[in-house]
Amino acid sequence: MPRCLLVDDDEAIRTLVGSYLGQHGIDVESVGDGAGLRRRIPAAEIDVLVLDLMLPDESGLSLCQWAKQVQPALPIIMLTAQGDPISRVLGLELGADDYLAKPFEPRELVARIKATLRRGQAVAVAASAPATEVRFEGWVFDRIRRHLRAADGTVVVLSAAEFRLLAAFVDHAGRVLTRERLLELTRAPGVDVNDRSIDLAVSRLRGKLGDSSREPQTIRTLRGEGYLFDVKVQR
Repeated sequence: MPRCLLVDDDEAIRTLVGSYLGQHGIDVESVGDGAGLRRRIPAAEIDVLVLDLMLPDESGLSLCQWAKQVQPALPIIMLTAQGDPISRVLGLELGADDYLAKPFEPRELVARIKATLRRGQAVAVAASAPATEVRFEGWVFDRIRRHLRAADGTVVVLSAAEFRLLAAFVDHAGRVLTRERLLELTRAPGVDVNDRSIDLAVSRLRGKLGDSSREPQTIRTLRGEGYLFDVKVQR
């Protein structure tokens, strides 16, 4: 159940909105001023903040800015006075995700909360998903087609083991990976692998990348530590 923090100095609005949101599957906690908001964030676990612009002790705009500094990913819906476009614009510039003018229909607030949460979830999913195409040192690594493309357009096909190994390297570029860690990242179900198989896969991948076998620059060997994918990756 989504959790909402409602900040409004009108007790009647807090009661009405809290009851209505609760009927539509949104758990609501409410406070009447900015001090109450500052006490609840970041202690409260909330999914969306509904914040009135006009509060008795502090401007909703300054509270919006503060809340975004404390919890940058927290969605904020501002409640503004009818016919107050300047405050709406300022609120959006300070980090608010949406606004709703008073007086409003509670069902519209429900719709805006759900839409804001959907957008936030979509952004989170997109951010956590690996890039389908990454670039490094003139190469393009295509995760969908599972191949490499050189700067001149030449396509280099990767074996399943080489694909998993390169995916592990690009996801951990600039970090030393031990053989044990590479085994964890590249092990396929039902396939028995060992340190030697990792070394062989690295050697084959170096060959396809044109990396020198004597003095490799792309996949470097750090004796006693493991391997380092020493390139800048663009996603």
